Amino acid sequence: MVQTRTAPEAPPGPRSSGHPPHAEPPRNPGMPLELDWVEQVRVNRSAVERRAATLGTRRSVKKAWQAGWLLRAISLMDLTTLAGDDTEGRVRRLCAKARRPVRPDLLEALGMADAGLTVAAVCVYHRFVEAAVDALTGSGIPVAAVSTAFPHGLAPMETRLAEIRASVAAGAREIDVVVTRSHVLTGQWTALYDEVRAFRDACGDAHLKTILATGELGTLRNVYRASLVAMMAGADFIKTSTGKEGVNATLPVGLTMVRALREYGEHTGARVGFKPAGGIRTAKDALLWLILMKEEAGDPWLSPHLFRFGASSLLADIERQLEHHVTGRYSAFHRHPLA
Repeated sequence: MVQTRTAPEAPPGPRSSGHPPHAEPPRNPGMPLELDWVEQVRVNRSAVERRAATLGTRRSVKKAWQAGWLLRAISLMDLTTLAGDDTEGRVRRLCAKARRPVRPDLLEALGMADAGLTVAAVCVYHRFVEAAVDALTGSGIPVAAVSTAFPHGLAPMETRLAEIRASVAAGAREIDVVVTRSHVLTGQWTALYDEVRAFRDACGDAHLKTILATGELGTLRNVYRASLVAMMAGADFIKTSTGKEGVNATLPVGLTMVRALREYGEHTGARVGFKPAGGIRTAKDALLWLILMKEEAGDPWLSPHLFRFGASSLLADIERQLEHHVTGRYSAFHRHPLA
């Protein structure tokens, strides 16, 4: 669980294209639930925390290389608005930012004017799916909908499944679902498997991103086991958090989940994506997560097919860092609005 692999070379610099040239992998078909595998999981928390603490010390990314990594981070974002006061106008402005996430003058200075840089997806509540789909027409950017009574996930099962189907019918190509945390906390792995499998079936061709709400699962062992069960049930992505918990995406939790998806891939041959969400606000945060994915999972996971950031304020800080790289000066946050 805590072995460290040799770090490969850094990813391409700022002249690379907006999206890495990795082909989209086949969807995770899932597999029958293997309870023996789930029950034998053990996680050494202190070892995980020591490994996570080295991510920012073992590699330094500076100057043009840092700009390249940050441009890559933009291409991996699920640009998100999940506020109670969301409006259609806000969602449409967010979609406009998703199409052109960085000011044209900065892209020109970075040699990226013709790269077609966009974010990976726009994530909204079901109510705004149709507006987002309309605003993104022709861009190739998919709409992701949070479903299944997000963020608590405690509505009746038929209600949650109906919400998934409605979002898919409205044009969502990705569905972010929340699991019943009590299934994990009480070790009801068959119930968790059946729940996620039902979500997968309701999604049809839309990709399923399963939110584990790791800040509410108690232990890293529970995080690892819940990750395995979700993948066995057919999750295309495993996601840390709703962003509404007291504790959201942390590097030790991320390391635990990435080790789980790596083990699952070694066992089945399937590649499952990973999405940290909640609390990732700065360019420095983004770099640490990219380092984690590169060192622990490998280059294929630096593609939007297999890695996403759940992000809202993150894009503004990355654009500020890119402006500093170009001009040598930092700008105020209000000069980089999202919506």
